[in-house]
Amino acid sequence: MRVTPRMRRLTPLNIGLIAAGILILAFALWTAASTRRSNPDKLGDSESIVEREAADQAKRCAAQSTYDLIKRDLFRRAAALRGSDQAAFNSIATYSVVRIDHPLLDNEDEGTGAIGCSGTLTLDLPPGVAVVGGRRTLTADIGYALQRSADGNGEVLTLTRADAIITPLATLARVGGEVSDPLAPMATADPLAPAPSVAPPPLAQPNLSPAPAPTVDRPDAPPPPPRPQTSARPSFNCANARTRGEIAVCRDSGLASLDRQMAATYFDALRDADPGTRAMLQRSRNRFLAFRDQCPSDACIADSYRGRIREIRDIADVR
Repeated sequence: MRVTPRMRRLTPLNIGLIAAGILILAFALWTAASTRRSNPDKLGDSESIVEREAADQAKRCAAQSTYDLIKRDLFRRAAALRGSDQAAFNSIATYSVVRIDHPLLDNEDEGTGAIGCSGTLTLDLPPGVAVVGGRRTLTADIGYALQRSADGNGEVLTLTRADAIITPLATLARVGGEVSDPLAPMATADPLAPAPSVAPPPLAQPNLSPAPAPTVDRPDAPPPPPRPQTSARPSFNCANARTRGEIAVCRDSGLASLDRQMAATYFDALRDADPGTRAMLQRSRNRFLAFRDQCPSDACIADSYRGRIREIRDIADVR
């Protein structure tokens, strides 16, 4: 006959010890979970640290200070391409707006701290100025690199793929005298200003000899055409010269040479232009002639021809 051993009954002391152990274990688990929730940065997760650092670098690509550097560089390079008018370009830059859609962090150099960014840049010009074709908004997909300056007080910018904005920006000109135009207070000698609407005083006719025979006064008779010098041969017939600019060109061989150079550049551009570019060349020609004929000096006329030659080349290149 097999005897079944009697089960030992738990005493109140044993029950208390078991309950205390369970409570201690539960408290330890709860404390560990709370520590995890309150200190996520102390998990030692290197991947999350890298992500945060990348986010900080991406903010540099989209910082307003970066946009200001880009705008300053665009106008500086446009003025250099034009060959003059740096002060006027600086003033226009102050009132222009640059924005970048979808700025992206492309790469990062951990050794130097330099980063490479890219995005679609849009430049909005202020009222009263425009580039060839009357555009006041320019857009291009650009690249730009940023590196901390040696003194740690800013960034050093390197801009790439921006010629689609810089080239037309070099052709800036005033297009109106709107009240809201922030450039209106600038001096009238501003090289970007259009020709004034008030006609200049007529240019004195040269003293030619022998004196012409007297003629009957006729109020509606046009003034006699100037007699061109044999050394001045512009692209047009001086016998038909009537405007102040035409008369000045016919009197000066240097201006005549510039006129021939401009005409050759113009017709070469017309020959290779598509319909849209051809229309732009013809519209800008009328503006150039009006500006030239308002010039008060031969130096102004020479500058207008040089600017026109650059403008023709810019229009032909930007299609």
